[in-house]
Amino acid sequence: MTPFFFTFVVLCFSVGAGLLGSLLGIGGGLILIPVLTLLLKVDIHYAVGASIVSVIATSSGAAAAYVRERMANLRVAMFLELATTAGALTGAFLSGRVGGRGVYLVFGAVMAYSALVMLRRMNGADDAPVPEDALADRLALHGGYWDESTGREVRYRVTRPLAGLGLMYVAGTVSGMLGIGSGALKVPAMDLTMRLPLKVSTATSNFMIGVTAAASAGVYFARGHIDPFIAGPVCVGVTLGAWLGSRHLMTRVNALWLRVLFVGVLLWVAFEMLHKGWTS
Repeated sequence: MTPFFFTFVVLCFSVGAGLLGSLLGIGGGLILIPVLTLLLKVDIHYAVGASIVSVIATSSGAAAAYVRERMANLRVAMFLELATTAGALTGAFLSGRVGGRGVYLVFGAVMAYSALVMLRRMNGADDAPVPEDALADRLALHGGYWDESTGREVRYRVTRPLAGLGLMYVAGTVSGMLGIGSGALKVPAMDLTMRLPLKVSTATSNFMIGVTAAASAGVYFARGHIDPFIAGPVCVGVTLGAWLGSRHLMTRVNALWLRVLFVGVLLWVAFEMLHKGWTS
């Protein structure tokens, strides 16, 4: 494969990864790492380094639109970033002590777990009563947004913020270790534990993942795992895809369709990465 063709292929896949990442709040790395490692045969550590860059690009391309539409909950994001940033530094430290096969297996296991817990919300649990929480009330974490797909204002309450904070430390650790922005864990945590609507969870995750990734990017750069030849087209493509997804698709897409897409992507990636880790 020539360098020009390699760059073109990476750029095309990065646009798609940025588009899906902005819709699902997963940062694009969830798609890019399997593409780079399984299709283009890039070493897993360089793929993770490029993914860290893509996560920052996805957040930069999508966050502004979600904040303007009031879909991203800034109070929830700032509260949870206390844990995810600390976790990202922990994960970046651990990544240098785990072999390539171990990274594949951990990645696949995390994705499989995320898919299974998201399946629990397929049966219309979005309208179930949300338990009151004194801390969430004190921090004024509740909010609302206008949903174009239904043509109505959606008001929601937040619960169990401390449980969400603990899960976000785990998500940040996974992010720093695997370079995926941890949206695959942040979205289920906010959706299932804190009971945010799925669109708010994905929009808030997009806002948060850039900060989480930035906390660990310096560690990968110091190790030489961020290659400009790979990270350059990744950054350009992901930013373009994230802009398209956040500006033109998110407010119009149906929440149930979004959940089905999220689970489908997680299951596919989990299978591919577990198979790679088991056979490598």
